[in-house]
Amino acid sequence: MTLATLSEVLQPALKGGYAVAGLVTLGWEDMCAYVAAAEAEGVPVILQAGPSCREHTPLPILGKMFRHLAETASVPVVAHLDHGYTEEECRMAADSGFTSIMFDGSRKSLAQNIAETAAIAEMAHAAGASCEGEIGFVGYSGGETSAGTDPEEAAQFARQTGIDAMAISVGNVHLQQDKEGGLDEPRIRAIEALTDVPLVIHGGSGVPVAQRTALARGSSICKFNIGTELRMAFGQALREAVTCDPGRFDRVQILKDTHDPVEAAARRVLKAFKPA
Repeated sequence: MTLATLSEVLQPALKGGYAVAGLVTLGWEDMCAYVAAAEAEGVPVILQAGPSCREHTPLPILGKMFRHLAETASVPVVAHLDHGYTEEECRMAADSGFTSIMFDGSRKSLAQNIAETAAIAEMAHAAGASCEGEIGFVGYSGGETSAGTDPEEAAQFARQTGIDAMAISVGNVHLQQDKEGGLDEPRIRAIEALTDVPLVIHGGSGVPVAQRTALARGSSICKFNIGTELRMAFGQALREAVTCDPGRFDRVQILKDTHDPVEAAARRVLKAFKPA
């Protein structure tokens, strides 16, 4: 069994000059493809259940799916709750076998975010899981705008919450379909100068691949969340599988055709985070 906590994969990454990918899952097909990609590349992987995934499949089921894949995988697999917004949801994830809990209090005041994240971190640690928090709101493409992370506040947040990883807002945006943006490296350097907690980039699909690699190898950013570009790969593969044979109707056979393209796309993502 290679089930791992977030801390167990990020601390070696911090020391070894590489990053681990948090791959956003929506169903069984992409989970399987992500684990296959991680095994092919010989790297750990973080399977992430975000809000849209949880709308589709209940947390207890997702926990069992993640753990089943981890039990047969040859590489470390983290079962991660992404963007938990309430204590109840985070506790349910811990009870469902998740090994990593991300609590998102980034829309709240600093004091409230610290207090609530600290309580979630204590609960997660008591359950044998890791905890990721977020300081500085990361916005959405075509939606809410970001509020950049203040380095001094980030240091206070990390110190007072006891989190194992800290998501920051440094020019990253969720749901970005192109890679024309870029991260604010001076702000990243200012944050990492004040804390030794592994840093996390949400909205990693919008970050140019060359910058992903450079920061994975040369900064405290140890985790990049990648969702949109893999969802796009899945959507394209599914579209081709449906249209290649108009008479085909068995969804199991159709969905099988998405595996290889999604695995290939995930392997390209994972390669960028490897050590030099």
